[in-house]
Amino acid sequence: MTGVNERLGSAAKAVTSRWPSLFALLALGGLYAALPSSLLLGGPRWLLLAIVSVLAVPLVVTHYKGAHESNQVIGFILNGVVTTTMIISLALLIRALPLHLEKPRELLQSAAALWVSNILVFASWYWRLDAGGPHKRAKRPDHSKGAFLFPQMTLPPERKHAAGLSEWMPNFVDYLFLAFNTSTAFSPTDVPVLSRWAKVLMMLQSMISLLVIALLAARAVNIL
Repeated sequence: MTGVNERLGSAAKAVTSRWPSLFALLALGGLYAALPSSLLLGGPRWLLLAIVSVLAVPLVVTHYKGAHESNQVIGFILNGVVTTTMIISLALLIRALPLHLEKPRELLQSAAALWVSNILVFASWYWRLDAGGPHKRAKRPDHSKGAFLFPQMTLPPERKHAAGLSEWMPNFVDYLFLAFNTSTAFSPTDVPVLSRWAKVLMMLQSMISLLVIALLAARAVNIL
């Protein structure tokens, strides 16, 4: 009976840990809708939020039914869609800067929205890709290897047990914290990067963040 309860508890924990990632995707749709019309790809401004909301249904259903491969594919599609829209909006913002297509206040607001979007997009990728994805991570008793070396992974077994971290594994908030630090410090802080694919993604995130902050936001402040 105890074993059954432990499995149910682990399953409930795995389900609960997925909701922040879904909320992040919905937030990306809302940030996209808040951009000026000149920075949108086309169509209604709520198009991205509608796409995310529609794809979120099979994403949740496949997870509850245990169709983990289909769930991972849908997750990749969602991440790809929000990443593409963010990059296109960023390119349109760069184009709008010398042409003075937007007012300074709108440029600042757009730069802030894209900076936050950059954090959410890459946090979603880190969470989706690290150590085989959330499902494979949840199947392991603890998180001992992956693309990122979290501080909890470096603790000796006795200290992990004393701190109640014997079965610790990262959830979306851990990857969100990693992405936030990357966008603010342009480098990892307390989480070293071990995998080459993760290094490439972090370089891309830092480059986008630097572009938004140093080139776009700074220029908008200068012309206020």
